[in-house]
Amino acid sequence: MGGEPDGLERLWTPHRLAYVKAERPEGEPRGCPLCKKTESDDRAHLVVHRGEHCYVVLNLFPYNPGHLMVCPYRHVALYTDATDAERDEMAVLTQRAMRVLARVSSPQGFNIGINQGTAGGAGISAHLHQHVVPSWEGDSNFLPIIARTKAVPELLDDTWRRVSDAFREDQ
Repeated sequence: MGGEPDGLERLWTPHRLAYVKAERPEGEPRGCPLCKKTESDDRAHLVVHRGEHCYVVLNLFPYNPGHLMVCPYRHVALYTDATDAERDEMAVLTQRAMRVLARVSSPQGFNIGINQGTAGGAGISAHLHQHVVPSWEGDSNFLPIIARTKAVPELLDDTWRRVSDAFREDQ
């Protein structure tokens, strides 16, 4: 069904169709999972903190527990397209995210970065976002290599609660 086999395995994820077909308020690009207006439900959308120009959100598909992304509200693709205020607040919120994660989960290191464009590794290339990923020594295992599976030891809702509470305390 559907042509010649190409040797690639496929993981069918029909539940993700909701992102593609999502109804968006006027002015929001259709289907952009990072466009979050201030009136959206923070818990449902995993937003842990809101600033004036940017917000901090848990990654729905985390590399590690507490994997955060700092995003401008405005739908821009490139770091060079960010306003000075957006750029500055992204930096401040990245530092704050590191402090919060250090307090709630005691990581031994962080991976911080911005992937620009599809060729640069961005999974969502149309909306600028900076990753803040906590890491621990010895936390890697064979599952991603052998089974292409990542073990995440905490439910997203539990992580959201701990991290959003910590952001409110870190004023």
